[in-house]
Amino acid sequence: METGTTGETSLPDWVGLPGGLLRLRRLLLAFWGLLLAVVTGVVLGLVVGPAWAACGAVWLGALAWGWVLLGRNWRSWRYAERADDLLITRGVLWRAQTVVPYGRMQLVEVTSGPLERRFGLASVQLHTAAAATDAKIPGLVPEEAERLRDRLTELGEARSAGL
Repeated sequence: METGTTGETSLPDWVGLPGGLLRLRRLLLAFWGLLLAVVTGVVLGLVVGPAWAACGAVWLGALAWGWVLLGRNWRSWRYAERADDLLITRGVLWRAQTVVPYGRMQLVEVTSGPLERRFGLASVQLHTAAAATDAKIPGLVPEEAERLRDRLTELGEARSAGL
């Protein structure tokens, strides 16, 4: 008795996120890390003594560690459009893969906050009937986000017509 697939399986074509999201997140990390380092150093230097001002360097260590982690996290985000569903995978230590069938999508929206617009980024948010399966693809180029929204909406309408 045979089990499993007997035909050829095609691997999905995974698409990574553009570099704009990584630049934005690293810029925010550098801004807040340097600000905290300076404030901590100045406050401790004035209140406790000049030797304690070196404690501000702890924030610089956190900044360096965060810089590496942001790069790993950014590389872990991928999405793939298949014939019947959309796959989204993310995570470094705890990998998560979300499968959203086109026929189950109720709403696809493109959002872009002030910083995202400044860096030329947009996010695609997918809503389904189950709140736990809502999926998001952050940091896309606005043209790609709109193309993906239009394609997913079209495929969702075609698949849901058969329900």
